[in-house]
This record gives sequence, structure tokens and C-alpha cells, in this order.
Amino acid sequence: MEKLQYGLTIFSLYLLSLNQVSFSATDVHDLLPLYNLPKGLLPQNIKSYTLSTADNSFTIELSSHPCYVNFNGQSVYYDRIIKGKLGFGKVSEVSGIQAKKFFVWVSVTGIDVDETNGMIEFFVGTLSQKLPAQEFETIHNCKAKGLRDSFSYLEASI
Repeated sequence: MEKLQYGLTIFSLYLLSLNQVSFSATDVHDLLPLYNLPKGLLPQNIKSYTLSTADNSFTIELSSHPCYVNFNGQSVYYDRIIKGKLGFGKVSEVSGIQAKKFFVWVSVTGIDVDETNGMIEFFVGTLSQKLPAQEFETIHNCKAKGLRDSFSYLEASI
């Protein structure tokens, strides 16, 4: 069964390699598992995306902004445009995603799947944090609030 799934993945990647492809919003979540990435890494409100098959770089546009999602107590902000490069089990050169750490928003620069431990590792420069992969099985909806709450907290503590 694993060989069949691998073969289908390779065939799908071959078809995509013919040129740069634009996809509709619902297809992006179905594409992620072909790269061994969970569907829920991205929020529900994808307007469109492109994938350059020359180097697997992608650009995603969200239909609404701002977009905040909470994963296992970790607040994540998605910009209107998200970019990066897809690899098998990883995303590199990420831009447009930030995570809240100690009341500060930091840019996520990479994402790796750790299948052995069932975790997803997020890189912020040279630092990283692992979250359970099961948190990313479900596609989450965006929430319009998040950053505003950070400012409220900061104002209250001054």
C-alpha cells in the first residue's frame, strides 16, 4: 500500500512538473498530503495559490485578513500572502506566517514533519518548537482577532 501511495505521489508531482500551475482554493489542502504535510497547516480561507514546478515555490492568497488560528495553545498569524518552497515533509523559505512567543510575534521560516515522534516542527530562525501533528489534521477557520488582544495585554501591563 505504501508503494502505491508513493507511486501516486511521484506521478502527481510529475504531472505538476510540466509547468507552473494555478489551482482553485479547495485543491491546496489536498495537495499538501502529496508532500507528506498535513492538510491543516493552512487555514480554510484560501482564495488561490500557485505552485512553480521548477523549484516547488508557492504563493498562497487568503480571502480574508487578518487571519489568526490557535494550535494547541499556540497562536499563529497568517498574512494575506504566504510564500515558501515545498519539499517532501517540509516547507522552507516561509514568509507570511508568524507565531506568538512570550507576547511577541516572530516569523516562521520553516516547517518539518517529524513522523517518528508524530510532531510538526516550526522554525523561527535557528530556534524551533514542536507541536503534535494531530493538531494539524483538521483545517481551521481564521479568526479576525488575535494581535489586538496582544496590544490590550501590553496596555494593561504598562
